[in-house]
Amino acid sequence: MSNENYLNHPNFGLLFRVCLVDESRELFTTLYAQRLFFLVANGKDGLEFEPITRTDARILVESRLRSLRRLGQYLDYDRLHVVYKQTFQ
Repeated sequence: MSNENYLNHPNFGLLFRVCLVDESRELFTTLYAQRLFFLVANGKDGLEFEPITRTDARILVESRLRSLRRLGQYLDYDRLHVVYKQTFQ
């Protein structure tokens, strides 16, 4: 079973889900270049895309990694850590 999630952005095409940020937002990046990042929330008018910088995206993922480790969710931590290394290193 794959945990990969994709979303189609109206202007930038296929986006890849990096991680869940909180209960209402997820972090996505462009599929191939992984240079553009978006916080995506399900708003009252549908999906809302908020562009963020690569640095802000990295900080969000690092925060999520710390949270997963603190909660003892090591399987999710390991999966996200692989995505983190592929995306930011």
